[in-house]
Amino acid sequence: MELDDFPITVEIDVAWGELDSFGHVNNTVFFRWFETARMAFLRAIDFAGGGGEAVGPILASTSCRFRRPVGFPDRVTAGVRVASVEEDRFTHSYRVVRTATDEVVAEGEGLVVSYDYGAEGKAPIPAKVRAAIRRLQAGSDGG
Repeated sequence: MELDDFPITVEIDVAWGELDSFGHVNNTVFFRWFETARMAFLRAIDFAGGGGEAVGPILASTSCRFRRPVGFPDRVTAGVRVASVEEDRFTHSYRVVRTATDEVVAEGEGLVVSYDYGAEGKAPIPAKVRAAIRRLQAGSDGG
């Protein structure tokens, strides 16, 4: 399966309103799918931010390679994994697969920085978050 080494996957139904004038899912929607997978990952490692915590994640950059058009009705599965971890950041790899055919329709990356919202600057990834990333990745085939 195309998502075997992605520890977090989320199934998403394509909505009619996500189509562009050519009958394909608009390119901006793929980034929302990445975001949905990213937030599931951040919740799984207890680093989703909010709740008054001073240090949390902030998305620094993201990219997408569109491989196949997606239409309606359709269902996709978005997967996310960590490709690399540094002192104050980690890079996510994303993959979106057409659920019915296991065909990759998009791949991308996102750079997530550990950010101190009180000090308004980068901060080291908290030790508990780093450990949670290792545990989650170890549970996948690619970890």
